[in-house]
Amino acid sequence: MTKVKRLTENDVTPKAAYLNRRRFLAGGAALLGGATIGAEAWARPADWMLQQVKQEWPTTYRVDEAITPEYDATHYNNYYEFGTGKNDPVRNSQNFRTDPWSVQVSGACNNPGTYALEDLIKAKDLEERIYRFRCVEAWSMVIPWLGFPLADLIKRLDPTSDAKYVAFETLVDRDQFPNQRALRPAIPYPYIEGLRMDEAMNPLTLMAVGMYGETLPNQNGAPIRLVVPWKYGFKSIKAIVRIHFTNEEPPTTWSNAAPREYGFYANVNPTVDHPRWSQATERRLPTSFFNPNVIDTLMFNGYEEEVAHLYAGMDLRRFY
Repeated sequence: MTKVKRLTENDVTPKAAYLNRRRFLAGGAALLGGATIGAEAWARPADWMLQQVKQEWPTTYRVDEAITPEYDATHYNNYYEFGTGKNDPVRNSQNFRTDPWSVQVSGACNNPGTYALEDLIKAKDLEERIYRFRCVEAWSMVIPWLGFPLADLIKRLDPTSDAKYVAFETLVDRDQFPNQRALRPAIPYPYIEGLRMDEAMNPLTLMAVGMYGETLPNQNGAPIRLVVPWKYGFKSIKAIVRIHFTNEEPPTTWSNAAPREYGFYANVNPTVDHPRWSQATERRLPTSFFNPNVIDTLMFNGYEEEVAHLYAGMDLRRFY
């Protein structure tokens, strides 16, 4: 098993490397005659968000694997609100508005209310986490996220003893999300997800506001998304507008739509196949016909040491 390396605050990723790479990618898109949407073409978030992200921050988790090229991570996405094709999100999200943005907090907590995004994000709390990202469709990436531990936010919201789960909800906006106004939407909206409280409080669970040294692109879940690296990617809900604390397991979009195929837990498990394909291996992007780049899938996506205790005694074929 490839282990996660816990780093100190003195181990800081050189930010210039990301910024230079971003300029290179943008220039490369121009050389292609404008046929490709370059990194610099994305709509800009609010100035305050740029100021938060464009500071030095520590790299606190890292895997000893090559980071996926930024172009692949931002141009190969599942985000059904913008369309079901892998290139639909980058093509259809250019004018997505992320400012102003607020998050409603409700349920079993002592600090409910509606919070402006700038009240949830403080530069001093941000850190980089270089995580594996594994899709249930059996492709994967390694992405440098920028964010803060969900546990820190939960502590500020002060859940009561009745809070056994935390649920999340994505924005509903038919004007901005083309699939939400489709005659036959791909999935029911809003997109909803949830975690058990001990999963939410695990140190690996991240609220991400950036990646590759910049703010989140719209197609990757701007302005704020969840990242749970030991679970399949559909658990990492995007464009969050609501957090709800509850004592009952919350419904989730994909387990509602196809319960035989997608469970509530969604832990990466190479021994439990999807009903229509194997989960024993994955395609690590980028791939090509001559270089499929197929690798073995790791239990809990390689984070077994950090999270296996959460599921001790559970039948992971039943609680998949």
